[in-house]
Amino acid sequence: MENADIAKIFYDIADLLEIKGEDKFRIRSYRNAGLVIEGLSESLKKLYEKGEEHLEGIPGIGVSTRAKIIEILTTGKCKYHDELLKGIPIGMLEIVKISGVGPKKAALLYKELGVSTIEALEKAASEQKIRNLPGMGEVTEQKILKSISDMKAMERKFKIAVALNYANSFVEYIKKIPGTVDVVPSGSLRRWKETVGDIDILTTCTDPQAVMDKFVAHPDVVEVLSKGETKSTVVVKAGVQIDIRVLEKKSFGAALQYFTGSKTHNIALRDRAKRMGLKISEYGVFKEEGKKWVAGTKEEDVYKIVGLPWIPPELRENRGEIEAAEKGTLPKLIELDDIRGDLHVHTKESDGTYTLEDMTEAAMQRGYEYMAVTDHSKAIGIARGLDEQRIMAQMGAIDEFNAKLKKRGKKFRVLKASEVDIRADGSLDHPDRVLDKLDCVVASIHSGFKMGMEEMTARIIKAIQSRKINILAHPTGRLINERAPYPVDMDRVMDEAKKYNIALELNSYPDRLDLNDVHCRLAKEKGVKLAISTDSHSIYHLEHILYGIHTARRGWIEAADVINTRPLKEVLKFLKGPKS
Repeated sequence: MENADIAKIFYDIADLLEIKGEDKFRIRSYRNAGLVIEGLSESLKKLYEKGEEHLEGIPGIGVSTRAKIIEILTTGKCKYHDELLKGIPIGMLEIVKISGVGPKKAALLYKELGVSTIEALEKAASEQKIRNLPGMGEVTEQKILKSISDMKAMERKFKIAVALNYANSFVEYIKKIPGTVDVVPSGSLRRWKETVGDIDILTTCTDPQAVMDKFVAHPDVVEVLSKGETKSTVVVKAGVQIDIRVLEKKSFGAALQYFTGSKTHNIALRDRAKRMGLKISEYGVFKEEGKKWVAGTKEEDVYKIVGLPWIPPELRENRGEIEAAEKGTLPKLIELDDIRGDLHVHTKESDGTYTLEDMTEAAMQRGYEYMAVTDHSKAIGIARGLDEQRIMAQMGAIDEFNAKLKKRGKKFRVLKASEVDIRADGSLDHPDRVLDKLDCVVASIHSGFKMGMEEMTARIIKAIQSRKINILAHPTGRLINERAPYPVDMDRVMDEAKKYNIALELNSYPDRLDLNDVHCRLAKEKGVKLAISTDSHSIYHLEHILYGIHTARRGWIEAADVINTRPLKEVLKFLKGPKS
């Protein structure tokens, strides 16, 4: 059981309680527990293996929740979850994820129309049976149909964070098998695509049979699709398919290159090799009509023999990387160690789960020089957004806290900031007298997603032209596999951001990764700076910077393209720009 599986059970409990019309505070506590668990950087399974006491002290995880976690880890099930499912078709847990539905409407659909599966929901919407129900209407009906269509298009695609957790678990597990030498994930996971269809693991070893036997016996395996001498395929609890291949050491580099892909990158590379009288396959590089093996033990050798430097996996999408490699103009991609601070972090003052002190300590442990506390503005009532009085008090508290840090000899600085909502008319959710006192203003949209492209673009541009904001957060508003981006002309937005010296955020939260890789590349070409931040609501979310870094790398981003790779003095100089 990985964290994602355990979190899903708690999310399910919250949904089931809401379907049944139970107490809203109870519902919220289970949903918050799911959020905390999903955001943990360390596996609950590993913590429990160290001893039950290692599960204590996790904020948001009380005695009852901890007991359920232990029950899930030890039995693979949760009795309370199973009891709640009695009398409710399991398909309703899928229905609540459809945009435009939610638990309350799912209960109504079941009661009035007997809808208990996605298929039944689609049929009812297609036959226009939903629009006449209370609180529904034609718009909701169309939204449901579109959401189902989008869901089908994304079927069997898993977020990178879910796939990576499973891949890491299997890699660690296989490494412990005696005689194992290399164990490396390949495919779209190694290229750090935002969603992954399945996981491919490549290995070299002295005992292939032992690897195959242990692989199919992994505790998370729920189905063995095939088991061979050198290749096996399984399915784990979350539905992810995992393949493993045992390779000869001689051909490991060639196989790693081949199975990493992408398909279009490999075709371009093979075409180049062919023009040089060479043939590249998963077994190596050959010449003399494919008869003489000349390279393939190391991946670098596959590129070297065709006259190219090694190309980082994130770039292998046939978007000009081979031509750049040939010319010697590949970018020096940003690294995790280049990040000096996080410019989008929440505390308990709004919807975070940790205090200012806790978040600061966690940031300092990462070696950061600064952190911007960006609690929500008042428009986000559900997130306990700060009004003018509360944010002024928070600024005072931050000044006092920075003074204490200085007294302790710490060079770390907490920046006074806010995640300010951009209202429907493009105005900002704090008055200028507040915005002018902040070190950093992060502006974002959390409502009004149904606007047309022209209206949404004008809304964002008006906020940019206010000269009061520094960073545009999660600029397209998407949630991967859940909510499509709102319509916005990113070309125009980026042009205005460049004009007003405003950075666009690459939000590293794995549900967002917004900007995506394509938009990152566009920003780089336009000379627009990025801020790679985590939108952390927990100390554990700071780890998500990893996803932002690799998304940036897919977009050809270098350290110089990102403002929070700069030391504090330079960051403050950039942040003063729009207001000066």
